[in-house]
Amino acid sequence: MKLLDRYVLRNFLEPLLLCFGGFLGLWLIYDFSANSGDLFKGGASLKQIGVFYLYQLPQILMISLPAGILLALLFCCYKMSRSNEIISILTAGRSLPRILLPLFGVGVLASLLCLGLNYEWAPRADAAKKALLEELKDPAHTKRYGQLKGHLFRDRTTDRTWFIRKMTIDSPILEGLLVLQQDKSGIIQRKWYANRAIHDPVTGRWTLQRGMIIDVSPEGEVLKVDNFEEQGQRVIEGWTESPRRIVAANLDPQQLTVPELQETIELNPDLPEAQLAQYKTILGDRWAFPWGCLVVVFIAAPLGIVYSRRGSLSGTGLAFLFFFLMMIGRNLCLALGKGGRIAPELAAWLPQASFMSLGLILLWFKAGNRSLSTLFGSKR
Repeated sequence: MKLLDRYVLRNFLEPLLLCFGGFLGLWLIYDFSANSGDLFKGGASLKQIGVFYLYQLPQILMISLPAGILLALLFCCYKMSRSNEIISILTAGRSLPRILLPLFGVGVLASLLCLGLNYEWAPRADAAKKALLEELKDPAHTKRYGQLKGHLFRDRTTDRTWFIRKMTIDSPILEGLLVLQQDKSGIIQRKWYANRAIHDPVTGRWTLQRGMIIDVSPEGEVLKVDNFEEQGQRVIEGWTESPRRIVAANLDPQQLTVPELQETIELNPDLPEAQLAQYKTILGDRWAFPWGCLVVVFIAAPLGIVYSRRGSLSGTGLAFLFFFLMMIGRNLCLALGKGGRIAPELAAWLPQASFMSLGLILLWFKAGNRSLSTLFGSKR
């Protein structure tokens, strides 16, 4: 790394650490004031409080890092511009993209970091927070978190409808099961009742305990009853449903990791496209949103550099405006994508691609010493 790169990085990293530390401190103060009552009421130890905030840290990094980069870049570029360092380096023969090259590298590294966090850790933050608060509020019933009660699942490929009284996420055991086998016209052909059903993930078999199997005629008359309510069990083969598939469509996509989102989409090909759209949109956003760190660099760096004392305030204001528009555009596109109004891929990548293009245009104008006011038709 050359001396110039180290100098630019030092001017950028110092305010970045200060900005990021400030965001982190403000969040800790706000969150602690909001949850301190539940934490102290539940008798949380210092270790539990530390774990509570450690679980949330990846999600906070995802939110605060782009804002911290924005502020640090504006400060760094304006400071170097005001002291005429940018002009001096340009006079020495360095191009503007070459001066900003280490900052682009930081943007790529920050995006890769957020990409890793958004793959699994950040989506679990909200669920982990709720689980810890649930445990502190009611230590005797910690297993209650993650349970589904009165769950209904319809398998459109096999025409089977499942009613589950209670089940726990990621558990192979279902309590209080009723399965209805219907024909294509919706007429019930067979019913399975079981006090408990256990799934074998290796063989795919279901073991029904303490229940009965009833064959029904098209008119609704009982044709045959296999009763094993008192004792015994029945092994069912050939069912393609699994506990993971049964519960997948009922999970909040915002709390699912990338592998879980992919699994949900693969396990539920029979779901209507409108229902799958929310999972596909969130999956696309898992890959697209982290690159906002790099987009912020391309937007903030050209706007933060000024060749005179004029225009510094307007550039800063535009940088903040574009940043907030990017956040608003992301939320709007995600809402349209989850609602099936636009393609999930387009909903995920359109904001990043649009503002990256804007950043490249801004950099081209600034590198050619063109006034940004010409973008708006002004010749001054």
